[in-house]
Amino acid sequence: MGGVKLSRLLQPRKPAFWLMVALNLLSAVLGWVVNTYQLNVLGSLLVAGFAIGNALLGMWLAWLLVNARI
Repeated sequence: MGGVKLSRLLQPRKPAFWLMVALNLLSAVLGWVVNTYQLNVLGSLLVAGFAIGNALLGMWLAWLLVNARI
């Protein structure tokens, strides 16, 4: 069983790489919005939910790229 090669993560020719980058950037922006603006409880939950969902999807894409599954 070999180690994980993080160099496989950097694959700019694959659309999944750019989708992963965009989702992670969007998660960071959404997290900033939750911390910066005073939203009501529903707004905070919705924005935080989208941020967490984007982060999870981005991590899943990163895992697929590192393990050469796409």
